[in-house]
Amino acid sequence: MLKPSRLCLLVLCLALFTIDAGAQGLPEAAPEDVGISSDRLARVDQLMEKHVDASQIAGAISLVARNGKVVHFNAYGARNIATGEPMTTDTIVRIYSMSKPITSVALMMLYEEGAFHLDDPVEKYIPAFKNQQVYVEGPAANPVLRPVENKMTIRHLLTHSSGLSYGIFSNTVVDSLYRKETGRAWWPNLEKLATSMGSLPLLFEPGDRWYYSLATDVLGYLVEVLSGQPFDEFLHARIFDPLNMVDTGFFVPADKINRFAANHGIDNTGKLMVVDPPNGQFSQKPAFLSGGGGLVSTASDYVRFAQMLLNGGELDGVRILGRKTVEYMTVTHIDGVHAPGYGFGLGFSVRLEDKAPGVIGTPGTYGWNGAANTHYFADPEEQVIGIFMTQLMPYGRYPLLPNFRVALYQSLVD
Repeated sequence: MLKPSRLCLLVLCLALFTIDAGAQGLPEAAPEDVGISSDRLARVDQLMEKHVDASQIAGAISLVARNGKVVHFNAYGARNIATGEPMTTDTIVRIYSMSKPITSVALMMLYEEGAFHLDDPVEKYIPAFKNQQVYVEGPAANPVLRPVENKMTIRHLLTHSSGLSYGIFSNTVVDSLYRKETGRAWWPNLEKLATSMGSLPLLFEPGDRWYYSLATDVLGYLVEVLSGQPFDEFLHARIFDPLNMVDTGFFVPADKINRFAANHGIDNTGKLMVVDPPNGQFSQKPAFLSGGGGLVSTASDYVRFAQMLLNGGELDGVRILGRKTVEYMTVTHIDGVHAPGYGFGLGFSVRLEDKAPGVIGTPGTYGWNGAANTHYFADPEEQVIGIFMTQLMPYGRYPLLPNFRVALYQSLVD
């Protein structure tokens, strides 16, 4: 029988092992154990190495999980083209709009607690959204506006059907008013963002159609209003810490900068260049906590978030959301989104058809992308998660994400 002192030491070691295991993502398995061909899965490596060898990207990370087990987790190339430092599986990256599913989950946790209803008007919680107007015609200096017929709701924000815009992706009169409001910079904090969004005209009547926008940043402010906590503190206390997402946050602390990738762009000659070094934009805590695009993370952290959702809201005994809430978030609430064959749920794109998107997959698959060509999806029918991370701007210059999806799906044999 173990002496008390040795028993305490054993318990401590087991606790430390559990923490370390969590920090590494999910348990591992051989591909064949979960119905995946190792030989065919090797095509993921071949495709990623091809992109690196062609100098289209500096480096990348790819991760595949099935039935809650990681079967593929590799890094390629460099995390910084200027220094040649290798990309590693624990590299921290800017996930940009892959922040949106996390913010949506945070808000829906408050929904489950009775803090609001989805069809509540936004003005109920953010008074600046009262008396909103829709743009009709005319120049930015003297636009013709009319009062909204339908008040903007929280559901509209979650589905990107609010009538808000981003102010940077198009040249409408409304977008020009956004740019004038920010002075071509950004909002100083979430409260100021929400105040601005309430006062600026809408592109269209709330609920009319899908249009990518700053809506999820407004949701971040709603989390603050409804919870009484700063947005970053809520995320850490309610999602990141419980899920052991140890490298996820709004900036990279000094003791982790050595694992932070540079962000890259393409110069006038078509060559890769660094556009944001590790000690740049994300090396200090920002005043503006962007729920729409402000987070950094790792593949190991994000797969834990993804698996929690695929499990119906729970991971390793920690429940973040109820099963029915996750189901409701990951079905289509609005059609006609960014690509044929996709709809949008409450924070996620959702694949509607098997053939329309032009890339093999499964209807009901949900996920989202990030501006630096990061990508995540979860397939409930196949119990598969795919995560691809690189750091290249702009989004979509090369077929990185379709290539990753094809290579992943063609490896499923059972």
